[in-house]
Amino acid sequence: MSIIVTGLLLGGTYALIAVGLTLQYGVARIMNLANGENLVLACFIAFWLWTAHALNPILAIVVIAPGAFVLNWLIYAYALRPLVDRAKNRGQLEVDSILATFGLLFIFQGVMLLGFGGGYYNYNFLNVAVPILGANYGLNRVVAFVAAAAIAAVLWFFLYRTRYGTAIRAVAVDPTSARLVAIDVPRASALAFAIGGALTAASGALLSTFYTFNASMGVAFTMKALIIVIMGGVGDVRGAVLAALILGIAETAVATLVDPGLTIAATYALFILVLLFRPQGIFGRRAA
Repeated sequence: MSIIVTGLLLGGTYALIAVGLTLQYGVARIMNLANGENLVLACFIAFWLWTAHALNPILAIVVIAPGAFVLNWLIYAYALRPLVDRAKNRGQLEVDSILATFGLLFIFQGVMLLGFGGGYYNYNFLNVAVPILGANYGLNRVVAFVAAAAIAAVLWFFLYRTRYGTAIRAVAVDPTSARLVAIDVPRASALAFAIGGALTAASGALLSTFYTFNASMGVAFTMKALIIVIMGGVGDVRGAVLAALILGIAETAVATLVDPGLTIAATYALFILVLLFRPQGIFGRRAA
């Protein structure tokens, strides 16, 4: 039972990372390889706000997420939108966006190395035990999970109960048909990309409360997010959340029962199984 609880607590934070990439890739059609650097940058900002200004990292999301929203909107508008306009098909856009965001990855990483160096960082926040179902868990992990669930609930309300959310879901299904019902596809794509960046940054702030991080680890989180997105079904928020929880439990089980060094291997093994037996993802649809 402790493995399941610990896995769910970890998977809840993974879910926000994956949902952020789901919106960017599933709606804006941008495979953002700098997604993990966005997360690590948020970790550093949360660290700095807590250690230098004693600002609660959970409350710091109110500052970090809007800042990430603006940053990602500008990145889309000035660095990625020209690629979208010139792309003749989705395949060309994916290749161009991968190359462009690969460059952004190193820009972000270089800035963080310049500002914080290559060392590992963590800080003490709510690092006390709390009993759940007869076992003790870190209060910081529990609070991070609750905060992630609250953010996910707000996102669900936005996507399924607001006009802008409906427009984003329509673009994710079929951009061409979305234009026929007067949806501004470029604006919806920019909004989805910016929201995805804000969600990733929020998850970084939460992750920093119990995770040791450094400036070079963004790639690992990008790969995890990509695996979760494909496992859940590209563009499907429900699938991303479920796949993140499954991945969290799988990593925790391997780290507890086998060896912590094999968690990455377990992640890729699970990914390969999904590609072999359900390549469209948990909630994805087979191509007609």
